[in-house]
Amino acid sequence: MRDLIARHGLAARHSLGQHFLLDGNLTDRIVRQAGDLAGRHIIEVGPGPGGLTRSLLVSSAASVTAIELDRRAIGALGELAAVAGDRLHVIEADALSIDAASLVPSPRQVIANLPYNVASPLLVRWLRHAASFERLMLMFQQEVAERICAAAGTAAYGRLSVLTQWTCEAHIVMRLPPSAFTPPPKVWSAVVSLTPHAVQPDQGLFAGMEALTAAAFGQRRKMLRGSLRALGGEALLAQAGIAPERRAETLSVAEFDRLVRLTVVHRDA
Repeated sequence: MRDLIARHGLAARHSLGQHFLLDGNLTDRIVRQAGDLAGRHIIEVGPGPGGLTRSLLVSSAASVTAIELDRRAIGALGELAAVAGDRLHVIEADALSIDAASLVPSPRQVIANLPYNVASPLLVRWLRHAASFERLMLMFQQEVAERICAAAGTAAYGRLSVLTQWTCEAHIVMRLPPSAFTPPPKVWSAVVSLTPHAVQPDQGLFAGMEALTAAAFGQRRKMLRGSLRALGGEALLAQAGIAPERRAETLSVAEFDRLVRLTVVHRDA
């Protein structure tokens, strides 16, 4: 792997949020966390030199589609594709501008060591279409992973927690120290397993939850009567049976669900 990186001048770039995971034992563990991949079509974002890609190809996955923005990495992945044949498809693109689910048939999963600088926007993009995926196994900075999985009433609980847990069952399944990566980041990382719920909100309801959580957590110190004033304020909260002096971080995901359904009803009335 290090020879491959040297051949293609693939030194990690901070501007692309790159931290390469080259230890095959660790990448194999990540793939095993996804369970039996037989017949599954895997989407990987930000493969870099292909450390995780190799472990995915060793698995029983039907295919691996790697989306990479860095042209230097495309050359390195080309060497791997020459060996892997038609099981590996490499796409040079910005994952934020591409409909990942349209690339492969179902059942499909996303398994990726995400570039840190676009990890949260990518997650929200995929959550909007969570029904399209069987599972997402994603590496984040540990702080972001903890926010994703945080319980109501904790300091880490916020907008990302609600959007994720509203649409998926979320668990941290691995934690990795900085020394596992090349170059080492300044923080620990963690792998989050996301399994979409059987019933998913439609696009209008999801957009409503994005607006609701942005307002509620935009000013965390404010009581909900103030932060949600533009969405109905005290009248909305009374209808939902939620005390107006509460703050966003105290509301459960179920309470946010109750609120968003009322805001959508009001909007469409």
